[in-house]
Amino acid sequence: MRRIIMMKPPPPKDVTFDQINRILEVTDALALDREWIEIPLSAASPGKIHKLPNGKIEIVVDAEMPFEEWLAAARQQLRQVAGC
Repeated sequence: MRRIIMMKPPPPKDVTFDQINRILEVTDALALDREWIEIPLSAASPGKIHKLPNGKIEIVVDAEMPFEEWLAAARQQLRQVAGC
């Protein structure tokens, strides 16, 4: 008899308060109102930066990419999404 073992995906990676503050430094430098920024507390793969239907910008940290590398790429994506 063969047993099939189902592998669970790893639990989501948490976004730290330090990382949130670093992201907000970038959005502040672009003069984006913090009220219009949403940052989920769990990273995802792939990460994404996009406008929500309500006009807010959602910033999802990439769980696979090193944070510093992701943040550098996120700056350009934020400029494009926000039209800066």
